[in-house]
Amino acid sequence: MDWSYRAAYMRERHAIEVEWANEALEDPEALRIDPDPASRSGRSVRTIGYSTKAGCLVTVITLEEDDVTYGVNGWRSNEIDLRRYREERS
Repeated sequence: MDWSYRAAYMRERHAIEVEWANEALEDPEALRIDPDPASRSGRSVRTIGYSTKAGCLVTVITLEEDDVTYGVNGWRSNEIDLRRYREERS
């Protein structure tokens, strides 16, 4: 996962560390929504997974381009994503 372009933004804007986002992405119980329903381009992927270090579900947006997966953004999951996680994983 390449966070070179957006790690600082995610940390400053949402107080989410790269390590937490990576944990959420690696969660074996994570919900992956492809494409992300909020994506304007239809190319990004939304993953909702648990981060032990954050102590909560984290929503992570990624984008694959030229065989590289880029971390775009991440935040503590909101009520909509919490509901998606509960309902769509069942």
